[in-house]
Amino acid sequence: MNTKNLVILALLAGIGVVLHTVMPSFLGIKPDMMLAMMFLGIVLIPEIKSVLMLAIVTGILSGITTNFPGGTIPNMIDKPITALVFFGLFLALKKYRNSLINVGILAAVGTLVSGTVFLTAAYFLVGLPGPFAALFAGGVLPAMALNAIVMVIVYPIAQSIFKRSNISSASAIEK
Repeated sequence: MNTKNLVILALLAGIGVVLHTVMPSFLGIKPDMMLAMMFLGIVLIPEIKSVLMLAIVTGILSGITTNFPGGTIPNMIDKPITALVFFGLFLALKKYRNSLINVGILAAVGTLVSGTVFLTAAYFLVGLPGPFAALFAGGVLPAMALNAIVMVIVYPIAQSIFKRSNISSASAIEK
């Protein structure tokens, strides 16, 4: 892992914290916009070390900025699982890596995994402030749509920046 990659991942985590902090809560759960930045980092730098580091950092930062009662530990559980599932799906779909539709679908699926793991972990560790279905519908479903839209908009921009700046890490920009 080189310094350029660390800086890129740190910037994405920082942007994710801002998005996560300013996002309003719906029905007691905040759509996790930090996931979009984690997914973007995984797509741009698909190395297992980078994925794990980004997942741990994202979990800690999400836990610190969450409004969900007792949500710190569930965030720290959910992010590494989500990152590894997303990374596995991304690698499995190697043929379609650069497809905007694929990136959007992967972001939605990753958000679905994250929301399910988070709510399940919260249920068992601290309890839920409402019914699982209501929290899922109020937080996870909107986050799926938002993260898919954000990825479809931001991925081509990031891809273009990577190409122009000659960042030749293990990025997914190969054609």
